[in-house]
Amino acid sequence: MKKNTSKKNPEKNSFVLGLESIGRYVREKYQFLLLALAGIVIVSMLCFIKISTAQSIASFSISDFEIGQIADRTIVADRTLSPDDFDPVSIQKGEKIIKKGFAITEESYAKLKKMATSPVYIDYRAFANNELFILLIALIWYLLYTFVPVKRNMLFREHLLNVIFFVFVYAMTAFLGKFGIFSSPYAICIVIPSALVIMLVTILYGNFSAELFSFILSFGVLNASGWQIPTFIFTLSICLFSSVLVRKIERRLDLVFVSLILALLEMVLTLLIMVIFNENFTELPKLLIGIAINGFLSGILTLGFLTPLEIILNTASVFRLMDLSDLNTPLMRKMLVSAGGTYNHSMMVAQLAENACRAIGANALIARVGAYYHDIGKIEQPEYFVENQKGQNKHDSISPTLSASVLKSHVRKGVEKARQMHLPQVIIDIIAEHHGNSVIAYFYNEAKEKDPSLSPEDFSYPGPPPSTRESAVVMLADTVEAACHTLENPSVPRLEKFITTLVNGKVEHNQLDNCGLTFRDVSKIKEAFVQVLAGYYHTRIEYPDQKDPSEQEEKEPEVKTEKKDGK
Repeated sequence: MKKNTSKKNPEKNSFVLGLESIGRYVREKYQFLLLALAGIVIVSMLCFIKISTAQSIASFSISDFEIGQIADRTIVADRTLSPDDFDPVSIQKGEKIIKKGFAITEESYAKLKKMATSPVYIDYRAFANNELFILLIALIWYLLYTFVPVKRNMLFREHLLNVIFFVFVYAMTAFLGKFGIFSSPYAICIVIPSALVIMLVTILYGNFSAELFSFILSFGVLNASGWQIPTFIFTLSICLFSSVLVRKIERRLDLVFVSLILALLEMVLTLLIMVIFNENFTELPKLLIGIAINGFLSGILTLGFLTPLEIILNTASVFRLMDLSDLNTPLMRKMLVSAGGTYNHSMMVAQLAENACRAIGANALIARVGAYYHDIGKIEQPEYFVENQKGQNKHDSISPTLSASVLKSHVRKGVEKARQMHLPQVIIDIIAEHHGNSVIAYFYNEAKEKDPSLSPEDFSYPGPPPSTRESAVVMLADTVEAACHTLENPSVPRLEKFITTLVNGKVEHNQLDNCGLTFRDVSKIKEAFVQVLAGYYHTRIEYPDQKDPSEQEEKEPEVKTEKKDGK
């Protein structure tokens, strides 16, 4: 038999594996890659238009030169420019316009000016410099959002909004800066809408995401403003200030007060930067008025644009969540009437989840709203769930397999109803994940006694397991609240032991593997649950004259009879 002497090439195998990993990454992230490419192309086009309409030669503005000045560089014409009716000066390709170490003559300056103002002369060196910086910004953007932990899933529409905002601010800075009134590095700040976009990003997607975007946006402004350092410092500072100001507001009316504070901050910041750079204060009053208007309008426009963006992007902003936490909505009223037990259960789960999230530093508002809506799939068939049953158990008359199907269906129905109501994706995820893919043990064990060949997957919830800390907390709160009703004499030690057993069960069944909870978080969650439930199940002191209502009802007729007999 012929011996196979071929050997595997480790370098080739690693190369193939590398190509496969790249291909897999492209398949998974193609939307984001296309968005990044589109953003780079659009900004490059804006940069090209800016450079082609700028009066610059070899990356230097015509204002850098003057007649009689000793040239510090040599500039050679890269094309021929013929004389015309407006400018009789002619330039030949390869001609030295100015020479390093020699004075700039009137003729040389006229040729420089013709090159700078000619529509056919484009400063490709300046364009290349700007293009390299734009690619550097794109790389920094990628690294920031890839390797800095945001602690949540960033959806495609969030990146799309950031790209749109970046292009918008870049275009405003690049083209409005060409007007004489906004040509100075301080006057251009009047028309840069950086505070507006950062406040919108903060409210829609959170403070941390806005802080990352603040650095990216500021570098874009630095490039668009022609490398003006004061403009860069102002933009970065006001972006960070704006994200802090709106971080914890809970009412839309608060944006009006934020507008006033922002106007004052922008004026103070402008004054400080002008002092640091030793600027002339002749135009200061007009400049401060314009800056104040920018700050005030940023807050007001945020208030105006916020509601449409919340609807279009379907985000879980603090204002949207506050609206959803209103228990007077038609859905909550329907749950109270048709599934009263589920309603009370959801209220208790919300309290447990909110307190636990506050203990671990997670988003308590998302957990509370998610707990309110996590069981909305039970509204259509409330009688099949134990908290709503009064008397006969519906499951006694049907098979365990059918019972499991009914219980599993409330997750699917809840997700469908949530999508019909256009609830934020983070709330839909909590509804889908609040049972994970755990097995409905009671009906599985009952069915397995009759048919040992049954698979646990047939009696498992559709899942997936929780993907966020808030979703995991709601799952644990749901499990603990439902199970603690069966606990007799719920003292604090018994609650602690029982809750630990329930939580450990979720850990052992891999339900908390993808949510980012640490052992420290789990410990704090259990403590928060015990604290709330101990207050809920505490025994009251019986007063000396207090009587059992049932005993009092039994004795009252006898008293009345005696009075009647006495008559």
